[in-house]
Amino acid sequence: MNKPTPPAAATPAATVPVDVERIMAMLPHRYPFLLVDRVLEFNADKSLRALKNVSINEPFFQGHFPGHPVMPGVLIIEALAQASGLLVFLSAAQRETQPKYYLVKVDNAKFTQMVIPGDQLILEVELKRMIRRMGLFACRASVDGKQVAEAELLCAEAG
Repeated sequence: MNKPTPPAAATPAATVPVDVERIMAMLPHRYPFLLVDRVLEFNADKSLRALKNVSINEPFFQGHFPGHPVMPGVLIIEALAQASGLLVFLSAAQRETQPKYYLVKVDNAKFTQMVIPGDQLILEVELKRMIRRMGLFACRASVDGKQVAEAELLCAEAG
């Protein structure tokens, strides 16, 4: 009699939440440019929801702006790009190859509210489609349920 095969264990990279140590194993970014603290939700090849805790200790607040600290919009876009990279990496973790992707294009970026120290920036990325070796992502950032930024990002596989 054949024994039933036990279900395969989940790939460690695909279980949520994904903490910063596991994020650092997936992304090449390091302080002060690692802008994702935790992955909260993940749907392979579809979407990812992540978190960035915004602290007054961030080095960019020293000059942006003294006496009125505001997170630069380009860093919000970078955080969304990193979240997009995590979506690709976590999805690929369920396959044999794990390519690196680079941000190559930003379209329709809009900033609707300032992000300040103490905010929890929620990063939501959705893979719209893969075109050859490029991924097109619809991205949204929010604080306390209110959208603060959105953009469409195109990321290309290295090599």
